[in-house]
Amino acid sequence: MIENLSGGVMTEFQEKLRQQHEDSMHRELQALLATANKAEAEISRKDFDGFKKLFHRFLQVKGPAVDWAKISRPPEDSIRPYERIRTEGLPDNISASLNKLAVVKLNGGLGTSMGCKGPKSLISVRSENTFLDLTVQQIEHLNKTFNADVPLVLMNSFNTDEDTKKILQKYKHHRVKIHTFNQSRYPRINKDSLLPIAKDMATGGEVGEAWYPPGHGDIYASFANCGLLDKLLAEGKEYVFVSNIDNLGATVDLFILHHLMSQPAERRCEFIMEVTDKTRADVKGGTLIQYEDHLRLLEIAQVPKAHVDEFKSVTKFKIFNTNNLWISLPAIKRLQEENAMDLEIIVNPKTLDGGLNVIQLETAVGAAIKSFNNAMGVNVPRSRFLPVKTSSDLLLVMSNLYSMDAGSLTMSKRREFPSTPHVKLGGSFTKVQEFLSRFENIPDMLELDHLTVSGDVTFGKNVSLKGTVIIIANHGDRIDIPAGAMLENKIVSGNLRILDH
Repeated sequence: MIENLSGGVMTEFQEKLRQQHEDSMHRELQALLATANKAEAEISRKDFDGFKKLFHRFLQVKGPAVDWAKISRPPEDSIRPYERIRTEGLPDNISASLNKLAVVKLNGGLGTSMGCKGPKSLISVRSENTFLDLTVQQIEHLNKTFNADVPLVLMNSFNTDEDTKKILQKYKHHRVKIHTFNQSRYPRINKDSLLPIAKDMATGGEVGEAWYPPGHGDIYASFANCGLLDKLLAEGKEYVFVSNIDNLGATVDLFILHHLMSQPAERRCEFIMEVTDKTRADVKGGTLIQYEDHLRLLEIAQVPKAHVDEFKSVTKFKIFNTNNLWISLPAIKRLQEENAMDLEIIVNPKTLDGGLNVIQLETAVGAAIKSFNNAMGVNVPRSRFLPVKTSSDLLLVMSNLYSMDAGSLTMSKRREFPSTPHVKLGGSFTKVQEFLSRFENIPDMLELDHLTVSGDVTFGKNVSLKGTVIIIANHGDRIDIPAGAMLENKIVSGNLRILDH
């Protein structure tokens, strides 16, 4: 009996504690708003409303977000092979279908992990073209080819908005309308006190660490709040194709578009998530599961520790989310109005430069799949997932493995097998500037399977790499691969200097 009593008392105590945390948070947020100017306060008030909801749910939920025993594999028909979608053919009137589409690119990230300042989308990836250039070229090509009007929408964050807007001037005369909106700005909270670490609303310099963009799940609320959702609906748009701007494989697919447009009204599919087969490199990617009669996205952050290895297994969970998503605009409007979007919270712990432990509460755009009607996955070819997260990825997309046409990259016809080589470049190649300085030009990689480079290594002009190549310069040594060298199934180590005289 005592156990129950203490349990009850404890819950009451926890409830009081929760209430205290929430009251203190609301007081702090009010105090922060008081430091903002009028225009800023209006925007921040909307942001804080979203944050309060998230914080409230964070205090309610304890323990892992999923009950592992309730997880099952999605039913056969809920994830369709892309080949089946292709057999349905193309729309009779492609331009009419395209005119009901808008393309949204998630553009909130900085290039810091690749040693670059400013938005990641402004890094040059191919023949002096940035991620943003390639995106604009792709959509302009669609609009010209099919005489259509597909707008490009960029979801920026407070980190990327200013720099992105400056660059947009250069696309004035391109045949693509570009809209931007900002995702929310949420306060990082002290892990111990659960209060914001910000003292006022400023974001520059040192105090920039006090704020964060809350993950791409924020797209739904921000899109609705800024008025763009209503604007696009008024223009007759029915779907958005959402993807990460650094995924060079995420182009508008006319077969998937046709599948969406051709469903009868009562069975309209409101959400398609493109998934692809897992390889060893993708073990951390979110996967689709069946949970309480709904398709649901399961992220590694939600998996109980005891099951992480099982989650990573390629046999049990065979596919992962590419974050290429096709979403119904009227459905977003309905779910926002009903406040029915239930996105699992991802608690992301960080340690700031000064050693302070903070947490940021985030959500993922794909997690909303369970709220939409007739949602499904489409298992697409790997070519639709070509993210550039590291300089190793950059080497692949800059090389002759890919050919470029109207902003789209496709695997070269001259490569005999369609798989991408496995490339691992060491720490000396992490930053883009350093990476570029180590190659006189990009090696021929058409016949490469595996490349590992570690230490102080440079490549001369017209080097050719085939099979498995491993180049290791030990500490203090340097290896210069000479111009015109052809390395096939070779291990190079030790010291090799080539000096101009």
